[in-house]
Amino acid sequence: MKILFGQRIKSARIMAGLSLRELSNLLEGLVSHNAISKYERGEMLPDSKILIALAKVLNVKTDYFLRSSKVEITNIAFRKKAGLTVRNCSSIKEIVKDCMERYLEIESFLLFEHSFFNPLVAIINSVEEVEDAVDKLLVKWNLGTNALPNVLEMLEDNDIKVVEIEVDEKFDGLSGWANQIIPFIVVNKNHSVERKRFTALHELGHLLLNINSDLYQKEKELLCHRFAGAMLLPKKTIFQELGKKRSSISINELIFIKETYGISIQAIMARAKDLTIISNDQYVKFRIKVNQNSKLKSEIGFGHYNGMEYTSRFMQLIYRATAEEIITMSKAASLSNMKLAQFRDTFMSI
Repeated sequence: MKILFGQRIKSARIMAGLSLRELSNLLEGLVSHNAISKYERGEMLPDSKILIALAKVLNVKTDYFLRSSKVEITNIAFRKKAGLTVRNCSSIKEIVKDCMERYLEIESFLLFEHSFFNPLVAIINSVEEVEDAVDKLLVKWNLGTNALPNVLEMLEDNDIKVVEIEVDEKFDGLSGWANQIIPFIVVNKNHSVERKRFTALHELGHLLLNINSDLYQKEKELLCHRFAGAMLLPKKTIFQELGKKRSSISINELIFIKETYGISIQAIMARAKDLTIISNDQYVKFRIKVNQNSKLKSEIGFGHYNGMEYTSRFMQLIYRATAEEIITMSKAASLSNMKLAQFRDTFMSI
């Protein structure tokens, strides 16, 4: 019991991004940082008063400390910007682990089996092979070459768990495996729809592409970038929209493609450069223009994809299990990370 409590307290503290001292300060002298350290090492157990205070400060329910971890997260591919600290990264990993624990727990109540199958097995060494892999995947998953309406939902339909989290702006996304057999993708809920779509597909590249292990990490990232761009704008599609060779491209054309296919203007131009629709010199001039124009860089006022990007499967499973009385209302609230009254307000049964 002490070991379990210790592990859960440490996980909640890391998830909150706090040091031992910072947590002690937030508890306003109720318990010292040395005592918290002993809790985490399993040398002491907190009393009920301290446990309630810990839950409040760490923004978790008290039953969080009693829930044993049954999820092992491995092979994490992290996509982030410079400036995201080690502490931030550790916090995000713990948040993801907690989300996956709750996700897999509700699936276990409903007796779901995991049967993910990767249709891409060939070793990837080049961008040409990435293009071929995308063409194969579009056929295997029956996606066609038109705009993908909801990338996150499409991933869930193909047995990949998707989690949206509200964290630091510098975090884009990550992917990995739960218990070595269940693939998952995490995106930043606060990002634009276009950015979430691209990030999710970049992470899908990490999960599906069997990239040559001898390649440098930067080369692997570029291949996953190519994969994401090709998924959003397959070769056949972008040739139809722009043609095979252009001396210049209007902003109006780029806005139309962005609004239709849910891909940013900058990603469209990168795709055009990759397929030699425009020259490297043209692309460099475009990048210079972007860097000189803050509005163009943020793309505010340069079109918006009106499609939705969300995944509701996790909550649908909770509502289903609650309606069928497989789990109690209290358990449903706990899994949803809601207060009981809040969950009751969202739940309607016929």
